[in-house]
Amino acid sequence: MSILQNIPVAGRRPSKLDTSTFETLRAFIYDKTGIYFQDNKRYLLESRVSRRLKALHLDSFEAYARQVTAQRPREELGHLINAITINETFFFRHQAQYDVLVDHLIPALIAERGERCRLRFWSAASSTGEEAYSLALLFEEKIKPRYPNVRLDIVGTDIDTNAIQEARDGLYNSYATRNVPQAWLRKYFTAEDRGHRLSADLRRRVRFKQLNLADRLAMQRMRHFDVIFCANVLIYFDDTSKQQVVASLYNSLGAGGYLFVGFSESLYGITQAFHAVRIDKTTAYQKV
Repeated sequence: MSILQNIPVAGRRPSKLDTSTFETLRAFIYDKTGIYFQDNKRYLLESRVSRRLKALHLDSFEAYARQVTAQRPREELGHLINAITINETFFFRHQAQYDVLVDHLIPALIAERGERCRLRFWSAASSTGEEAYSLALLFEEKIKPRYPNVRLDIVGTDIDTNAIQEARDGLYNSYATRNVPQAWLRKYFTAEDRGHRLSADLRRRVRFKQLNLADRLAMQRMRHFDVIFCANVLIYFDDTSKQQVVASLYNSLGAGGYLFVGFSESLYGITQAFHAVRIDKTTAYQKV
């Protein structure tokens, strides 16, 4: 019999997530992803994992914990990761950071490397793609007219494979596009029944792939970036994982490259390797 045929009694609700099972799942998720659920986030983990209980027709969190930790079926880890990750984002979410990037940092990089250089940007934890595509739009509208010979590579990565597929599809609702200037919306998007779809040409400017920021080996392959955005991600890690991830991001930057984190985040107490560059109340962390 398939292990997925553990059908609950009709009308029976799944059990609550008890302390022991919460700790088992928390440790397993932390080991695989570096994401740490604090005690006061048990309700969040319960809510997210309950979706998997329903999908697998299980009637207890204990049964689910046994299956996923034994990796039966093997793809369940991926489903769990997709369930627990939060994909709250929209275009031009942190406008002040984009302004500093366009008005100060990119001109400084081009002045140093020449007007025929190739710049490499990475949207780490790119979710459904809005951040990466915001960079592509800014390049088209703000950088290319001033520096026509500069080329740009943009990579977007996320641990959530569902989010990556949505990013590649490039279809966004009105909430996600509310900060896109109307002229850009008409120029680069096509209206559809379910929202606005980004043009195929802009979508081709960004390469998306699955990546776990806590995977040291995979992170070693991410190298020579000029700018990395890793916003609203560190808040999900404990101190040890934060230090590991930030060290990997540091190694992924080229000399003189910049790291942006979320407005509510800071590298204070995590690392002293970066030089904090403060412009217009915005902080970028430079690899000196």
